[in-house]
Amino acid sequence: MVLNDDRRRAHPKRHRGGKGPKPEAADTANQPEKPGLRARQAAAKILAAVVDRRTPLDGMLDLENGNPAYRQLNDADRALVRAILNTALRHLPRIEAILDTLVGTPLPEGARALHHVLTVAAAQILYLDVPDHSAVDLAVEQAQLDPRNRRFASLTNAVLRRLSREKASHLTATRTVSVIPPWFHERLIAVYGTDHAARIAASLLEPSSIDLTVKSDAEGWAARLGGLVLPTGSVRLPTASGAIPALEGFEAGEWWVQDAAASLPAKLFDDLAGKRVVDLCAAPGGKTAQLALAGGDVTALDQSANRLKRLVGNLGRLNLPVAVVEANMADYRPDELFDAALLDAPCSSTGTIRKHPDVLWTKGPEDIEKLARLQERLLRHAMTLVKPGGELVFSNCSLDPSEGEEMVSRVLADNPSWRIEPVDPANWPGLEAAITPRGEFRTTPAMLPATATHAGGVDGFYAVRLRNGA
Repeated sequence: MVLNDDRRRAHPKRHRGGKGPKPEAADTANQPEKPGLRARQAAAKILAAVVDRRTPLDGMLDLENGNPAYRQLNDADRALVRAILNTALRHLPRIEAILDTLVGTPLPEGARALHHVLTVAAAQILYLDVPDHSAVDLAVEQAQLDPRNRRFASLTNAVLRRLSREKASHLTATRTVSVIPPWFHERLIAVYGTDHAARIAASLLEPSSIDLTVKSDAEGWAARLGGLVLPTGSVRLPTASGAIPALEGFEAGEWWVQDAAASLPAKLFDDLAGKRVVDLCAAPGGKTAQLALAGGDVTALDQSANRLKRLVGNLGRLNLPVAVVEANMADYRPDELFDAALLDAPCSSTGTIRKHPDVLWTKGPEDIEKLARLQERLLRHAMTLVKPGGELVFSNCSLDPSEGEEMVSRVLADNPSWRIEPVDPANWPGLEAAITPRGEFRTTPAMLPATATHAGGVDGFYAVRLRNGA
């Protein structure tokens, strides 16, 4: 294995720490542990789980049941791990293209762990405000301490030192490399066209917004918090807004965090005051809170006891009482039918890639097909829970029509008593582009432009209101 030393490449100004350590002279046996080492080790292990074993990132970052190496870190190191992972996953195709350029021959199959060490270091050098010398030094230390990678310590040092020197040219050279995997890129183009697909991909690299659903007086809360009122009625916080629990109104339960697009499904119902409403697959409870705030007699159903516990805590802070049922909705048979039902179904989550870039690497076409079949079963069952004349809102955070429009069309063809109640664009100024010809909502991360002080975009969401005309 050799370092690809293309002498024709222009070398920009050397960055600080460019000389790096000399791993061949290091004696780590009796030295104290280097600060930050465990954070980088945890990041490399978790990255491997996401990319190689398709393990969702959220679960591994859970402080109760997540990755042990992550849970043992202090708050500052956990924040660093999250920053490294999200950055690495957002830029992964570009990072891998750069590493391929710098490493002369492909790493052997047994050196997959080294690949993740290099990726973690490259993410810091290229995109994060971490001293280059620190990223290089700790990556070499990781290689030295891992028997699988020890023989590659010199290579690690050489590759990352060169990356530190040449980062500007590599960033320029990979600017046109798509940051999303080919299978997803192709699906986006097929559905949305080349230009819109490119804007969706570009949104992955933009800062993600934090939106609030407020109980009342959106304009007032926007003024208090420096926010911006969106066409959905949500309040978007400024890019730098500080810790959420410390903001005015949090402890008093005046608002909750909810992406603007995620707030749309619960707003599609008619007047819910005094009506019996069921929120199927309810946790963590943002939409449940909306239904309760609208005056519904709400039953929140979910099959996960832990998720329901979180829902109860969230609704308690908001002082919005609901009935809670732990059950698999596919088996749920109420004593009395409901006036309205909300089914925010499990999905591929491809609409949430701004906040959850791991989705691009843990999901694939086969997952979309499998989840579409699950959604169809759940929707057909949800229809049996609504009384004649009642309404059902179906939604999910997928960008793929096979989990939305196509599946709903198939279900409606078999249930002629049900029909779409179309959304009137006149009632949603500023969101006309998100309403389909059939009157469904279809948002994408490319919608809602950024301002000088507020991030743009929304989650990709599909939502449709159905009426039982039987």
